Amino acid sequence: MQTVNRIRTIRNAVLIALATIGTAQAGTLTIESWRVDDKTLWETVLIPAFQKKNPGIEVKFAPTAPTEYDSSLTARLAGGTAGDLIACRPFDVSLALYKKGNLEKLDGKPGMEHFPASSKTAWQTDDGKDTFCMPIASVIHGFLYNQKIFKELNIQPPKTEAEFYKVLDTIKSNGKYAPLALGTNDQWESSQIIFTGLGPNYWKGEEGRKALIAGKEKFTDPNFVNAFEYEARLGKYLNKGASSQTYGDSQNQFALGKAAIYPAGSWDIAYFNDNSKISMGAFPPPVPKAGDKCYISDHNDIGMGVNKKSKNKEDAYKFLAWLGSQEFADIYTNKVTGFFSLSDHLISVKDPVAKQMIDWRKSCSSTIRLNAQILNRGEPSMENQLWNVNAQVLNGKLAPKEAAAQIQAGFAKWYKPQQ
Repeated sequence: MQTVNRIRTIRNAVLIALATIGTAQAGTLTIESWRVDDKTLWETVLIPAFQKKNPGIEVKFAPTAPTEYDSSLTARLAGGTAGDLIACRPFDVSLALYKKGNLEKLDGKPGMEHFPASSKTAWQTDDGKDTFCMPIASVIHGFLYNQKIFKELNIQPPKTEAEFYKVLDTIKSNGKYAPLALGTNDQWESSQIIFTGLGPNYWKGEEGRKALIAGKEKFTDPNFVNAFEYEARLGKYLNKGASSQTYGDSQNQFALGKAAIYPAGSWDIAYFNDNSKISMGAFPPPVPKAGDKCYISDHNDIGMGVNKKSKNKEDAYKFLAWLGSQEFADIYTNKVTGFFSLSDHLISVKDPVAKQMIDWRKSCSSTIRLNAQILNRGEPSMENQLWNVNAQVLNGKLAPKEAAAQIQAGFAKWYKPQQ
């Protein structure tokens, strides 16, 4: 009898030890990110949803302020103290991390099969052979409009360039509202929202962007000059003090119902939902003329990679696989309003304005911001030049052809295919 009890005691001890080992192996996953505003969402919604499917795996979301993220992450990676999962900025910043050996190659990993080739571009080597971050979400550019004002003035969302000018003229002649809530003080909106948001309809999205990279087209070609000309004409509908109007000023102007149309990034939807009582709608960048194919700037914004020096890669890949799931795509798209999953899952978007914007993917071809891939690698910086040049075009200080020539000259100084 004592022998039987002794065997039972030993068996129970072994089972307890095995269970303890299993728990210890799970460990804690740490996620690096610059999205400090998402901290509550990760801690109260996303991580618990993952843990429900993967009990025993602890996850910590440890964000760093956006302005400090790149430098502090690089330091932690070098010192071996970085987290297991790395939130990836698009294109060159993350590519540099991969080239330094900081990120794992993810091709063929569970979850990656749910992302089309176009969504991986921001996190691949230039030749497209290695993918080092899983795509999470993109932002879309277009226009928000005040539905009450449109109804009052008996106008409809424009579909073509000519219709857009007619709408703007109607609003301007009425005199009660600003046609466009847009300033040029901060400059970035001039480039990232106006020029690279409206321009794809002129340079035909990916076709024109890739032609610049290949050296087959130049900024001085008609397709790109036409985009600058469109922008110059829009500048006539800005406030007199537009050159000193900040991004925050524009948001406030639209939120208070003082402007009819707001050139937007989809991330703005959440701001107006929280800070305004106006009734909004959205329309995509109007095409040059009726019957033209439409293009939208559907810009890859955030991805997730695995730290090559992570001591808990098994669980990191489990988390990555969940990031590629339908469940995550649904939660993220609906909780982070204006950030749209890049996966091929069918998503039911609850916010009506966000749904309008994501539905543009059904009728328009998506492209990324013109200079995001490869074209920002030399000096003078194309990003900085585009900010400055586009602000001047909107302010009426620089002619479209001069703007195109200035960008092209800077580009040709360092980029061999353009020489």
